[in-house]
Amino acid sequence: MSVPATALAPGLLVDSHCHLDYYKDEELPAILARARNAGVGLMVTIGTRIHQAAKVKALCEAHAAVWGTVGIHPHNVAEAPLPTVEELVRLADHPKIIGIGESGLDYFYQHGPREVQAESFRRHIRAARAAGLPLAIHARDADADIARILAEEMAAGGPLHFLLHCFSSGAELAKFAVENGGYISFSGILTFPKSEALRAIAQTLPRDRLMVETDAPFLAPTPYRGKRNEPAYVPHTAAELGRVLGLSAAEVAALTTGNFRRLFSKVSAQAHAA
Repeated sequence: MSVPATALAPGLLVDSHCHLDYYKDEELPAILARARNAGVGLMVTIGTRIHQAAKVKALCEAHAAVWGTVGIHPHNVAEAPLPTVEELVRLADHPKIIGIGESGLDYFYQHGPREVQAESFRRHIRAARAAGLPLAIHARDADADIARILAEEMAAGGPLHFLLHCFSSGAELAKFAVENGGYISFSGILTFPKSEALRAIAQTLPRDRLMVETDAPFLAPTPYRGKRNEPAYVPHTAAELGRVLGLSAAEVAALTTGNFRRLFSKVSAQAHAA
């Protein structure tokens, strides 16, 4: 299949994690236009259910600036039988699917039983390795088990490329991630007044492992907190990351976009092939 590939211009940001299928079809042109006007050149729309993968792929095919992942969110693991590793790999066989996930553990809401979340997480880890794609990880109130399962799976199967998305965990999980080849993405939570501890963690991390995202339509950054989020708002998170690190807007864009391209290398490969 031939699909359009966007070569990201210098200075443009990447929204490394959003949910474009949560918007109405008629809203998307304006949402994507606002993102481009705000300096967001590329967005990754994230898989949360198996049956939703077709919509993710359709969005990727319809919009040059949109790429995607496929997987099952931990909230949704009990809704249907879990796919096999092989089924996940087949689902990811598409030119613009650049990752597996989001998968992981969520002990705050626990919509899915912990043992089912863990089994799903392990299957997604193995599928990401088999497909040669990075894994987008959701971690909430489950730091120890996230690190334990990752360590066990990497010990058994080898290195894994992964991203802790919407990072709001503790310093120990951040340290584990960067020591094991992982990247960390910050959402609008970084801009919240009470996120001092999160900003302190961001200051300690290697700069070559940092990204930004919206997790739209959730978690709008200050000054839009409480409103529906969208990719056009990622510059606010990037600006806060820049303030924390002492970087200009251009430097943050270059840093986070370069890190994105390093982890999600399929984007560059597709662009060069186009």
